Amino acid sequence: MEFPITRLRRLRRDAVIRRMTAETTVTTGHLIMPLFVRPGTGEKRPIPSMPGAFQWSPDTIAEEAKELAGLGVPAVLLFGIPEHKDSTGSEADSDGAVVCRAIESIKRAAPDLWVITDVCLCEYTDHGHCGVIKPDRRGRPDVDNDATLERLASESLAHAQAGADMVAPSDMMDGRVGHIRTELDGAGFCDTPIMAYSAKYASAFYGPFRDAAESPPQFGDRRTYQMDPPNAREAIREMELDLAEGADILMVKPALAYLDVLHRASIEFDTPLAAYNVSGEYSMVKAAAAQGWIDEKQAAIEILTAIRRAGASLILTYWAKDFARWR
Repeated sequence: MEFPITRLRRLRRDAVIRRMTAETTVTTGHLIMPLFVRPGTGEKRPIPSMPGAFQWSPDTIAEEAKELAGLGVPAVLLFGIPEHKDSTGSEADSDGAVVCRAIESIKRAAPDLWVITDVCLCEYTDHGHCGVIKPDRRGRPDVDNDATLERLASESLAHAQAGADMVAPSDMMDGRVGHIRTELDGAGFCDTPIMAYSAKYASAFYGPFRDAAESPPQFGDRRTYQMDPPNAREAIREMELDLAEGADILMVKPALAYLDVLHRASIEFDTPLAAYNVSGEYSMVKAAAAQGWIDEKQAAIEILTAIRRAGASLILTYWAKDFARWR
């Protein structure tokens, strides 16, 4: 006797029926490509800890964006690396802010590509933390949540004025979504959506990114404002708060170690969910593939499928361009 499940498994040897019966699909249209922009012209600097990723100047990032758009990638996420860093991250919203120049350049080259901007201060501060620093009650340096909100709102407005289609605060300060929403609405950018890094964990998987963004903390760590890895219910509370303040998309970061959090959020909320397939997850696969231990393409597609299966509407991944070519 041929059992139905057994028969279907045998049928799945055929690629057509396998695609037709797949419970979860990943397409290029689900993906967002993170890009790093730095000052200068003609720049395309390899990032050693992230093979295949680069720091771009505003002119070369426009060429890359045009290629991504041609491959069907719908959106990019920009991180800025300033020429000078200081204690308040003043270049994040300066007149010549490198992200703003990149937005303008990309919009000229690929006007239909959505440009999303990371809103944070860690790339712009000389101390590498995500906000303004002040002493705590014991005299130790700590992030001043409320003072940071003003800086984040100003950075968001600068990005929107330069033409950003969406802003994505990644700092994890309390109240920042509402503060940014008020600033944008007051300046006439009521239609600029916010993708909030709502459940961003203090993770070991960010190491290569800190090389790429040149933003390692110069003291302590980010546990006082990012989430503690053992906590899942707290993530739901963080998401509820961001949604109440006006977030349009909620994000879980990292993705792989927090698929349970992502799935829980997909049950709890009707709003679109994003998941960030972060640098460490990407670089681990790259390193293993370079040794011939795993097949990069198969591993990457399996990872992206798992993230979609857990409930992500959108995936931020450094494999976006490769995936578009593979498909």
